[in-house]
Amino acid sequence: MRKIYVIGIGAGDPDHLTLQAAKSIGRTNVFFLIDKGETKQSLIDLRERIIRAYSHPHKRIIEGRDPDRDRTPADYTGTVTDWRHRRSLVFEELIAANLKEDEIGAFLVWGDPSLYDSTIAILDEILARGEQTFEYEVVPGISSVSALAAKHRIGLNRVGQPYQVTTGRRLAEGWPEGVDDVVVMLDAQQAFTAHPDAEIYWGAYVSTEDEVLASGTVADVGDEILKTRAAARERHGWIMDTYLLRRNTQD
Repeated sequence: MRKIYVIGIGAGDPDHLTLQAAKSIGRTNVFFLIDKGETKQSLIDLRERIIRAYSHPHKRIIEGRDPDRDRTPADYTGTVTDWRHRRSLVFEELIAANLKEDEIGAFLVWGDPSLYDSTIAILDEILARGEQTFEYEVVPGISSVSALAAKHRIGLNRVGQPYQVTTGRRLAEGWPEGVDDVVVMLDAQQAFTAHPDAEIYWGAYVSTEDEVLASGTVADVGDEILKTRAAARERHGWIMDTYLLRRNTQD
C-alpha cells in the first residue's frame, strides 16, 4: 500500500531536523511541495535544501499551487473550512497522479504537524472521500513555540502553572481565563498592544538567518516590535512570528 509521511521539519534551522525526520526523508520516493507564491519562495527553497541533504538520488519533487484564502474573513471558521477543502482537492490530485503503489510520499511541514497546521486534517478528508487509499505516519518536529523559548532562554510555564497556546484573533477577544502565560501565534493584528503591563518574548523567522527577537514589557518594547515587524514584512513579503505574553502575578 502507498504510504505518506507528514514530516515536521522545525521552525527554519536545518539543524533542528530530528533523526526520525531525516530517516523518513531518506525513505521517501515523492515529495509534495505546496507553492504559496513568489513572496514565500524562500520556504520552498529551504525544503528543497533539506530534501537534497537527506533524500536518495532517485526521489521526485512535485509542486502544487496553494489555493487563495481570505485572510480577513467575516466568517473565519467557514472560510478556513472551505480553504481546507479546496486544499484537499489539490493534495488529492497530486497523490493520485504521482504516488505509485508501494511508494512513499511526504509532505514537509514547518514546525510540528500537530500545532496550527492543516495537513493531518486534509489527509483525513481525502481518505474519508474514499477515492484514494494510503496509510500515513506523522513525524513530530520542533515547533516555533519551542524554538522561541530556547532563543529567549525561558520556560513557557511557571512553577505549578499552566500556559495556553492561542491565536492573535482569540487574544483580541480578551486574555484567556485561568492562565497568566499565553503563547500567541498567527497574530496579524498585533493583539499584544492591548496589554502594556505584560512581559513579551517575541520572535520572527525564528531559527532562520532572518531571525529577529525582542523582549521586555509591552509598554517598553511594543512600538519597537511593531516597527520591526512592519519593516521585516515589507522586506520579505511575508512574516512568521510568535510570542509569549506573560502577565505579572505579583501584587
